Amino acid sequence: MTGMRLRVATPDDVPALSALIDRSVRSLSRSIYSPEQIDAALAHVFGVDSQLLADGTYYVIDAADRVVAAGGWSARQTLFGGDQMKRDDDVAIDITMPARIRAFFVDPAWARRGLASRLLDACTTAARAAGFRALELAATLPGVPFYTALGFIAHERIDVPLPDGTHHPIVRMTRLI
Repeated sequence: MTGMRLRVATPDDVPALSALIDRSVRSLSRSIYSPEQIDAALAHVFGVDSQLLADGTYYVIDAADRVVAAGGWSARQTLFGGDQMKRDDDVAIDITMPARIRAFFVDPAWARRGLASRLLDACTTAARAAGFRALELAATLPGVPFYTALGFIAHERIDVPLPDGTHHPIVRMTRLI
């Protein structure tokens, strides 16, 4: 992956991250979610989580002078969703609980090139170094095969109710590290 750089995301990346999230969700989810579900998820669920940026646990991969993938991990309670979804303080969890894998998005033009795996490796290494021994995530339906192939086990499907009356199905998954 010549010319690609993995780095910690900064607040200056927010505009690029917002654009990446929109491109990724609209393209890579359209075979599974309806256009209404995609629009609702972008409005109410998917977005930048500024706490991940503040904690220094959100990573981006740059290529061709732009952000082409992003993903992170967290030692906080929130399992999924951007700032627009948060209602309470995002309290810290202790290392006896699984670290959260959060907000993975890949530019559709860069999909299936190992970028999400590279991000997951960086997150796993950092979470393990922080003392965590397990990971938990809320996978979108298009992401379930990817996470399953990497050893995550599905525990439950959740239909997240959204303010406009639609539901966004996700799958809670875990893996030991």
